[in-house]
Amino acid sequence: MASTVGVIGMGYVGLTLTAALARKGFVVHGVDVQPAVVESLNRGRPHIFEPGVAESFAEHAGRSVFVGTALPPGAVDAAVICVSTPVDEHTRRPNLTNLAAAARQVAESCGPDTLVVVRSTVPVGSSRRVVLPPLLEAWGRARLVMAPERTIQGQALRELVELPQVVGGLDRESLAAGLQLFGGLANRLVPVSSLEAAELVKLSNNCHTDLIYAFGNEVALIAEHHGLDPLEVIRAANLDYPRPDLARPGYVGGGCLSKDPYIMLSESGGRPPFLVEPARQLNEFLPVHVARTVVDLIRQERGSTQGARLAVLGWAYKGWPPTDDMRGTPIAAMMPIFSEAGLTVLGHDPLVTDDVVRQYGGEPTSIDKAFSDSDAVLVINDHPDYRAIRTGSVLGARRPAVVFDSWRILDEDELTAAGVRYAGIGYLPVRAEVAA
Repeated sequence: MASTVGVIGMGYVGLTLTAALARKGFVVHGVDVQPAVVESLNRGRPHIFEPGVAESFAEHAGRSVFVGTALPPGAVDAAVICVSTPVDEHTRRPNLTNLAAAARQVAESCGPDTLVVVRSTVPVGSSRRVVLPPLLEAWGRARLVMAPERTIQGQALRELVELPQVVGGLDRESLAAGLQLFGGLANRLVPVSSLEAAELVKLSNNCHTDLIYAFGNEVALIAEHHGLDPLEVIRAANLDYPRPDLARPGYVGGGCLSKDPYIMLSESGGRPPFLVEPARQLNEFLPVHVARTVVDLIRQERGSTQGARLAVLGWAYKGWPPTDDMRGTPIAAMMPIFSEAGLTVLGHDPLVTDDVVRQYGGEPTSIDKAFSDSDAVLVINDHPDYRAIRTGSVLGARRPAVVFDSWRILDEDELTAAGVRYAGIGYLPVRAEVAA
């Protein structure tokens, strides 16, 4: 059984895998090209927030977890490739440069008895087409598997153990070695017939999730057109109905859902997509639509948006489970619209640093000041701190004219009774007259 594992790429996937393996008694050699990341991890201080990871590194760094800029030659029984596979911002084509570089490093540092695992999300066929050739060129033979990462942020260390681990191999020997490795981590294994089948499993999971959320957003936009409440419609549609539930409307971001549909489409055989691309386009349109709606509401309430102050609560792409991940964050698409409207944007997030808020063009603020020092408030994510807001305690003499509550977690009745215009995704109720 492989007892010493190399993990190439200390991003979210590699970092959480390293922490989980260390907790199971493996010796792990992590690799990252950024010296600052290497130094921080060797001091037991992860650069990415994920519950349990900091504790794992504090316990194991320097004992059974070692991080460097390259694999130590001949030191690992298995090498797991966890590098990023981004898509081009303009062409939407996947960039596999990191994957190819990682495969070359493994070929140089390891040997034919090393189990090589592709864990990065890749287009179907990439493990065989990109990773295998440098291994065969260097060794003449290879043991290669594809074992996709499938966790959700906020629950990764638990899910790495509890979720079924899919493993596809180059051949029977590879598959057996891959099942043995992950049998030391996961409670349940799901062998599939090929590298390509495992690659498509990961893409199918994530693209299906994107589709589900897109339908909820479609319902919300239609409800908005008809002056209906999308949450009322969705609750009624789901109640004790024995077919799949409709998803609530909401933003769809993160490192996976914002790019994996394009990775799937890159090897779709050249036929026009029927579902995956339109769903992704809809989910990318939603933040833009909300931003424009917020601008319109401010204009209606103030007469002009120039110089208005908008407080945005929630800069990470999601609030639950909590994360500091800015990949696919709605605010990135919203800020150009706010800037064009002449808004000053105040920003708050329980996990995102003030420096990151500034990098995106915001001015850091607190929850209290968001409600007392702004003309409008936009709640983007549903972090528990925002769910805990009691509107009666944050509304003072100076209060925002508009609150756009994307997740409908604030007290609508209290806000409207205080004269605040309340709205949400797909939800634009007519403002009632406030009694004098």
